[in-house]
Amino acid sequence: MALNSVKETGVLIVGAGPSGLALACDLARRGVPAQVVEQAPALFPGSRGKGIQPRTREVLDDLGVGDAVRAHGGPAPIGMTWEDGERKGTYDMFRRAAPTEAEPYGEPWLMPQWRTQEILFARLRELGGDVLFSTALTDLAQDADGVTAQLTTGSVRASYLVAADGGRSTVRRALGIPMEGETVDPAPVLVADVRITESALDRLNWHFFMGEAGYTTLCPLPGTADFQLVAQFKDGAPDTTPEGVRELVGARTHLAAQDVTEVRWSSDFRPRAALADRFRAGRALLVGDAAHVHSPAGGQGLNTSVQDAYNLGWKLGQVLLREAPGALLDSYERERRPVAADMLGLSTRIHRGEQERGTVTQQLGLGYREGPLSHGRAGLLHAGDRAPDGPAGDGLRLFDVFRGPHFTLLAVGPQTALPYADHAMLRTHRVDGCAAYGTGLFLVRPDGYIGWAGPGPHGLDEYAATLGLDLKST
Repeated sequence: MALNSVKETGVLIVGAGPSGLALACDLARRGVPAQVVEQAPALFPGSRGKGIQPRTREVLDDLGVGDAVRAHGGPAPIGMTWEDGERKGTYDMFRRAAPTEAEPYGEPWLMPQWRTQEILFARLRELGGDVLFSTALTDLAQDADGVTAQLTTGSVRASYLVAADGGRSTVRRALGIPMEGETVDPAPVLVADVRITESALDRLNWHFFMGEAGYTTLCPLPGTADFQLVAQFKDGAPDTTPEGVRELVGARTHLAAQDVTEVRWSSDFRPRAALADRFRAGRALLVGDAAHVHSPAGGQGLNTSVQDAYNLGWKLGQVLLREAPGALLDSYERERRPVAADMLGLSTRIHRGEQERGTVTQQLGLGYREGPLSHGRAGLLHAGDRAPDGPAGDGLRLFDVFRGPHFTLLAVGPQTALPYADHAMLRTHRVDGCAAYGTGLFLVRPDGYIGWAGPGPHGLDEYAATLGLDLKST
């Protein structure tokens, strides 16, 4: 964009982190004009948010990057504790489950954050989108029809603006939205991506070293030659220089400082939990760390952020392209803010040792039963529940049927009729039976949650109209 130029777009996304890129991919596949701007000159280079929960894997598969995530990630290694240079025993901090028909991903998946962003960025470009790097937002103004954003490269006029610019969000501050929170742990933490001499430490385990100065961990990052180093500092401040990182490893583990052959990235932070008072102010919305900041314990931050984007993308598409009422966007905060609050509490309790990681960290049980878009129940499911996977016939899975930007009308049971036909925004499908559903008619939202459920179609047409979905379109 040339200096002082004015560009128009449907959605301006500020920030090219996981939530910003996921939202951009979702909008691009819907044909919504969008522009991502990022003040840094390149994508984030570190591993920080490395855990991808089963629900987020389902989201990424729907966005078209499931194969890349499988190829470049791997299951979390079993933990190995060390003391005085000796292995003291293994333990597993995660609940691991075999895949089932309803839940195809049973365990957390590790992939460094930089790789997740790299994969989403490649997908965005494949869909015709891009990111303007070295471009910062300096000011914004709203009116009844849109947002005018002042950037370091010029001005952008957008129908909506989405803040995906992290915990210190410039957009959130410009909007005057408070973010209340607490320090989860006063001890600062260093995190770094390092390479270690192959003979010095195996990559089969997630290595834990406990000491008076604080814990230290070295986790092999699948798909790379790197380890993620995490070190707590009960006293003093971390030295994030390469020399400081090497000295830390030499002092806290049985490794020698020179065994760290490369320090590829390093940073420090204090674990904090905070939640924005609002996720929407007029035509501006907050996603990801701009809306909620988590302790890394439990691996909820990146996952909650990507799912924010997944919830918001289809709603922006319906409003901008399908004449859905603008009030549909109010459901974003009403659905996602309670989820973020729950995940903040969970992450904090895990960090403080008050709760173990378990099924809840997988985020498969999250839903919107109490949300404004959830109507009815049928069979075994309520509207607002995650739509389970299952056999769909002809070698297909239900997730194959759901995959894409459309709504899906699913009829389960030999006596359940399909009252509508396929069109651009609706795919219809019938199965004689599915154990996870029971019987009934289910309208599955584009983000994989059941919006409406009932034994038959009574009231469905009126419900769909509130979402900008004409079930009778041809």
